[in-house]
Amino acid sequence: GDVGDASEAADDAEAPAPMERPRAWVFVSATLGDDARLSWFTEPCGLADAEVLRVGSPFDFARQAALYVPPGFPWPADPGHSPAVARLAAQTAERLGGRTLVLTTTLRALRVIGDALAERLAGHGITVLVEGGALKRVLIERFREGATAGGRGAVLVASSSFWEGVDVPGDALQAVVIDKLPFPPPGDPLVEARCQRLEAEGRSGFADYSVPEAAVALKQGAGRLIRRETDTGLLVVCDTRLTGMSYGRRLLAALPPMRRLADAAAFEAALTRLAGDVASEAEIHE
Repeated sequence: GDVGDASEAADDAEAPAPMERPRAWVFVSATLGDDARLSWFTEPCGLADAEVLRVGSPFDFARQAALYVPPGFPWPADPGHSPAVARLAAQTAERLGGRTLVLTTTLRALRVIGDALAERLAGHGITVLVEGGALKRVLIERFREGATAGGRGAVLVASSSFWEGVDVPGDALQAVVIDKLPFPPPGDPLVEARCQRLEAEGRSGFADYSVPEAAVALKQGAGRLIRRETDTGLLVVCDTRLTGMSYGRRLLAALPPMRRLADAAAFEAALTRLAGDVASEAEIHE
């Protein structure tokens, strides 16, 4: 892999030389940051004084999507957390006939959840695809085809790069399940160097680096769900820190303005509606 100097990387807030030249630069993305100044992007690039234009989404998230944070879920560090994620993802996939993307924050969770889902869904005619079993583009294509080739659809369990750059519009993807809040790994030398630099400046490494990183990553993961104006679906975040910790408010604010599902009964009702929509759409195309 690439080898770099964490101390050099931590100093990237000093404006790169190309940015200092008299020319126009335009940066466009759906995830350049989670605050009004897009600080997650502008500060490291030395663009704190750049003009910022934020354009609203064309999607009606309150109508098209719902967010569910299962209350009473095992704490992320609990050994029972990943098995509980697998149970909830299996419940979702059974009701929707697959059509579920499970995003994990670690490769260990990927393996545990992938194995558990394969076992739970073995008799349901639902294919379980796991990152590492094929190339990324092949897995995504198989996931799409599962819901369009007359089958019951599929479940895709993935980590790392699948949090972004995955475009599965329509009914092939109707639920995104995220296992934990995607904070950067605390033992990573680059993360430690950047946090230490912020703390040397009198700032908080957690609040000013880790939380913004998690907010942007969470927004990217959630962005896999609604890809077109006609899409509908459920976002499930299996981490009660999102609603129970003070920093959760900032992470919630980074998400699209979906309607909130308060309890298991509301989640079940939303699954029932989605499953009915899928069945109706299938009948139309028969």
